[in-house]
Order: sequence, then C-alpha cells, then structure tokens
Amino acid sequence: METITSLQNPKIKRLVRLREKSSFRKSEGVFIIEGLREIILALQSGYQIEELYIWPEVVQGDVLANISEAVSETKRIETSKNVYQKIAVRESTEGLLAVARPKSHTLSDLKVDKDPLILVVEKVEKPGNLGALFRTADAAAIDAVIICDPRVDLYSPNVIRAALGCLFTLQVAVAESEEVLQWLEKNAIQTFAATPDGAVVYHSVNYTGASAIVVGSEADGLSGTWMNKAGTKVLIPMRGGIDSLNVSVSAAVIVFEAVRQREIAN
Repeated sequence: METITSLQNPKIKRLVRLREKSSFRKSEGVFIIEGLREIILALQSGYQIEELYIWPEVVQGDVLANISEAVSETKRIETSKNVYQKIAVRESTEGLLAVARPKSHTLSDLKVDKDPLILVVEKVEKPGNLGALFRTADAAAIDAVIICDPRVDLYSPNVIRAALGCLFTLQVAVAESEEVLQWLEKNAIQTFAATPDGAVVYHSVNYTGASAIVVGSEADGLSGTWMNKAGTKVLIPMRGGIDSLNVSVSAAVIVFEAVRQREIAN
C-alpha cells in the first residue's frame, strides 16, 4: 500500500484541484467522495472507485472491512495527518476520501414505471439546496430527479455532503428544460410547477397519476419556459410576512403531499 507524507506529491495537488474546480473534475472525468457512508452508498450503487485515501490514525480496521472487498489494496493510499487535512472536504472527518468515476445522467438513462413521481429542479444555484432536494427525493422514494439547466456541479463535494450521499442511490438526469418538457410529454407525465403565482393550492390537485413536481431557483423562481408550458401551477399559501420558502422546503411540502395521496389511493 502506498503512503504519502508530502504536500508536494502530485496526487495531493490533483486532489485539491478536484475538490475546488468543477472544470477540472469534468476534464479528468472523476470526482471525490469523503466519508464512509457516502463511499459505501456509491459502491452499492455501482460507482467505480479509482483511489481510496486513508488517514490511518483516524480510520479503524472494522471500518475498512466494510469496503475492503470493493476497493482492492492496490487502490488504497495511506496519508499522514497534514496531507489528509490538506485534501479533506470537511473539518470533522472520518479519514476516508475516494476518487470515483461519475455515471451517465441522460434522460434516456431513466427507467420509470407506470405513474412515476418525479422531481424536476431548474437552475438551482446553491450546492446545499441541491443536496437537500436529493435528501427529500430519497426520503419520499421519488422515482427520478431531473436537473434542468444546472448552475451547480452535480458532483460538487458540497452537494454530496449536503445530500449525505443519497444522490448516488437516486435516478438522476441532467438536461435542458426544453428537452425535459418534451420527455415528460412523450411519457405522458403531468407537470405541476411550484410558484407563488400558482393558480391552485398545492394540496387541492391530484398527484396520483404520472406526475412531475417542478421547482426553480430561490432567486428567480421558474423560467418562462416552465411557466408558459407547465400543466398546472400550484402554490403553497404563506401565512406570515414572507412570500416564499426555501426551495428544498417547498419541494418537500408538495412531494410529501403527493406521497400521502398515493398511499391513500393504493
């Protein structure tokens, strides 16, 4: 097993760039995952791990046993404390960081059954919000998440951290809004666009058929593309002094109403 103790090692410099630069992740065709739970979820979902960096003073033997079969010893690299702290994403760390290959995320990769429930996310800008949306989708057992016109890298370390790794277990597609609208129409999936200008209250519509709940960025809301072409515009009534919720909260409110209706219908 290789051991790295120098901050000047080319592999360490590469890891720092992978952590910081979306363009570098894309050009290299890899991304980084930190944390045992996140790495295990990635492995269980078929992601290929190219390298596993280990801070041995922090990582216990039984922890490594959980992933030893999936990550061979030739792919493991031990680091000194100062080296691991240089590459770490989190201040509080478990001492495990992997380099992995991304999956394909096209609309044609999605496999949906009859009457799917899909979350469509347009132009969300903050990694924390996108990660929280993935957690909502996972908690509700959403059939797929579609990211339209993305403003943040799907494989940003901050997205992965905010999602607690659940983006690895979800069906996720990335596409332009027009392409997504065509795909939804082709698959006879009704769209419900969340907007403060909605015509109907979110809990008064029927989500038991094939449904896509569409949310936009907090700064701008949904674009004209979606506002003009969405099937139904729904709103969440605001009872206080503010006029909107965080996008992940709005999505959760509507998604779990859809889940509630579907459970009753079944």
